[in-house]
Amino acid sequence: MKAVVYEKPFSVAVRDVDDPRIEHPNDVLVRVTSTAICGSDLHMYEGRTAAEPGIVFGHENLGVIEEIGSGVTSLSVGDRVVMPFNVACGFCKNCLAGETGFCLTVNPGFAGGAYGYVAMGPYEGGQAEHLRVPFADFNCLKLPAGEQFETDFVLLADIFPTGYHGCELAQVAPGESVAVYGAGPVGLMAAYSALLRGASQVFVVDRVPERLAKAEEIGAVPIDFTKGDPAEQIRAQTRGEGTDKGVDAVGYQAQAHDDTSHEEPAIVLNALVETVRATGRLGVPGLYVPSDPGGPDEHAKHGQLLVSIGKMFEKGQKMGTGQCNVKRYNRQLRDLIIAGRAKPSFVVSHELPLDQAPQAYEKFDKRIEGYTKVVLHPGHALAA
Repeated sequence: MKAVVYEKPFSVAVRDVDDPRIEHPNDVLVRVTSTAICGSDLHMYEGRTAAEPGIVFGHENLGVIEEIGSGVTSLSVGDRVVMPFNVACGFCKNCLAGETGFCLTVNPGFAGGAYGYVAMGPYEGGQAEHLRVPFADFNCLKLPAGEQFETDFVLLADIFPTGYHGCELAQVAPGESVAVYGAGPVGLMAAYSALLRGASQVFVVDRVPERLAKAEEIGAVPIDFTKGDPAEQIRAQTRGEGTDKGVDAVGYQAQAHDDTSHEEPAIVLNALVETVRATGRLGVPGLYVPSDPGGPDEHAKHGQLLVSIGKMFEKGQKMGTGQCNVKRYNRQLRDLIIAGRAKPSFVVSHELPLDQAPQAYEKFDKRIEGYTKVVLHPGHALAA
């Protein structure tokens, strides 16, 4: 089959790779109809992880089941399904507690597994024509048959639940004000989720005009950090108090606010400490890693960042962190889409066939030509 394969930093290719096969009675094989490029894929694409050449990318996957293992009980050939990016067993201590992003079974020696991602287990990605799904009864979320809501539903694999998770970590409640740092796909989903949860005022901090325009379109207040300290800009619009809650949707490759050519891995965390009021809460779904080969200093290369813990303690703030447990949210978010209450596909800027993945990675990485979120359609491209 055709698949998107990592070659070296800043280079992926569409190659022929071995077809997946049923390896366990609980597996299914899915013909992928939609698969998205994630901002976290760019960490591997840029060589900022320990990813080795040959890995098949893709952890945001939707498709139709073509083959089922003998142990699968709740799924049938022909079912349309979307898979959480988390590969999870459903029966370990963490899965039973709803912490499916930290499954103790699927990736021995590590809490958590995922498709097509470095250090997240032996599971090939779905930027390909077919995908093997383990523990399929647990990992597949059934969708209505057909092609309706295709680009909305594929976002249930990661960014819509992850944005919502940021709000859950921050415990965003109706009537509260929220600051979201980062207007990439997850940041926009966090802002959208805050509004769905009833936030009275949502600020979104970024520097890319297209992204800030998207934030404004959904009713958020855009904050361009190149035009002044973002915490000061937000305090000026919140009676000097700051927001009730804050979400970091940027992570460890954050850019310095006064020089965007330079990275400051802790700048967003520290900006949130300044932005959120005393006793407020921070949600951090933005990716941080224990090993970053491209870190700007030796501490950053080992995931050790200089965070203003003293100020955070002084303000009595609380913080929630960690990758999203997609299954905790995906069914409810699916039903919001079906009911017409949510349309997360507003973030999708491009829908392309699989063979255009190399160009899409390059343009998405450079934040050019309006590339905010790319969905690939193996086999064919649906109308945008």
